[in-house]
Amino acid sequence: MATTTAVRIHSFGGAEVLKLESVPLPDPTDGEFIVKVAAASVNPVDYKIRNGTYPRIKLEHLPRTLGRDLSGIVESAGPNAAFKVGDDIYAFLGPDRGGNAERVLIKPNEAALKPKRLSHVEAAAVPLAAITAWQGLFDIGGLKAGERVLIHAGNGGVGHLAVQFARAKGAWVATTCSGVDIDFVKGLGADQVIDYRAQKFEDLVQPVDLVLDLVGGESRERSWGVIKKGGRLSSALGLSEADTAKAEAAGVTAKNFVARVDSAQLAEVGALIDAGKVRVEVQEAFALRNVGRAHDKLEKEHTRGKIVLDLTK
Repeated sequence: MATTTAVRIHSFGGAEVLKLESVPLPDPTDGEFIVKVAAASVNPVDYKIRNGTYPRIKLEHLPRTLGRDLSGIVESAGPNAAFKVGDDIYAFLGPDRGGNAERVLIKPNEAALKPKRLSHVEAAAVPLAAITAWQGLFDIGGLKAGERVLIHAGNGGVGHLAVQFARAKGAWVATTCSGVDIDFVKGLGADQVIDYRAQKFEDLVQPVDLVLDLVGGESRERSWGVIKKGGRLSSALGLSEADTAKAEAAGVTAKNFVARVDSAQLAEVGALIDAGKVRVEVQEAFALRNVGRAHDKLEKEHTRGKIVLDLTK
């Protein structure tokens, strides 16, 4: 069996537990293919898994290869694969494999053709963040043209795409961000931008149909009062029984979601990017050997857009 170099953890902890190791690479079977990874994304879920705070991954699930999204070139393909050798693709992997590796097995419904306007580094920043934003806004949040949405953390990896998706679909968009990112977020098309450090969004935003909760905590607590009666809150961070009770008291619907693999949505996102309606912000790209620095950057510092691993470095 072939092997590949991948970012692995055998225990929970800081960036020091990240190891580059050789791991088996299965041969592709029906509908599957192997991608030579050009770039891979680092997401908050990666450092949460690494430090042991992600509730779905326990010690008994280790060792584990990290990473859920990537961009690269099809190197080999099994029968009935949707792509051919040489195709440029980007992919959002299921939770059973990791994308922070030199080569990765891709399964059906995980990939779409890479947007032509993007480099591999830019494309790698898209899949998980875009699908999270898309499903949170439209599948779970039910956002429609003409409605009003408040998106928390519009400067982040998910948030900066969510702002653009909502605008592209004809919604009115308010968002929170830090003061240094106000001009950046305005440039994405947000109708109202609130500096969360200096202003209270609940004092400034008129009632909205939907809140996309990408922050949780106090921001979610203060969001119940800005949602219209009959409106919705869509959260990527989990909801407690107390949250459900508060939503009911406020006369709104609150739903939690975990992004699911969907190649058709990836293709739709790619079409928006190639049409010039969505741009992708990559703050910094690190070599695979510097994955620890990438984790520290994302976990401990202010970031705008995404952090990516560039496997060509």
